[in-house]
Amino acid sequence: MTMLHQWAHQWGVQPEAVADLQRRMGLDSPGLPRGVAEGSNEAAVSVRVRLVAACHGVHLWRNNVGAMPDQTGRWVRFGLCNDSKGMNEAFKSGDLIGCRPVTIEPHMVGWRVGQFVSREVKAAGWHYTGTPRETAQLRWAELVMSLGGDAQFTTGSEAHP
Repeated sequence: MTMLHQWAHQWGVQPEAVADLQRRMGLDSPGLPRGVAEGSNEAAVSVRVRLVAACHGVHLWRNNVGAMPDQTGRWVRFGLCNDSKGMNEAFKSGDLIGCRPVTIEPHMVGWRVGQFVSREVKAAGWHYTGTPRETAQLRWAELVMSLGGDAQFTTGSEAHP
């Protein structure tokens, strides 16, 4: 829920009025400046997803996952859900990780909490095929959703982040 929506809710402004105001201000479809992240590969989609998310008050950061030796030769694992090789094979955390502000209702009215957000970015035109990698990515998304988070695969074509 954006700050505008929170304010409107607090003051009893009807959702239709807020939507009309957003349309009049050009906020209903954020769009991107020409030339920003053109292309259909995963990197371009990732940039567009992050920009659109920011327009909706959602903050997303890149989640690099992997392992490499440090200066002493000891292997260091990094990224979410990558504590071990086995864990990484079972769960592959999303490319973009972040937080969305949410106002809880009714017993916690007015409290603002951050909802965990995860996006697995795919190139435009991608479709789920059930490969072992995609299955592990889906397992991560299901885990996040089971805990109240928001997780999904994205090709950047969705209206909201």
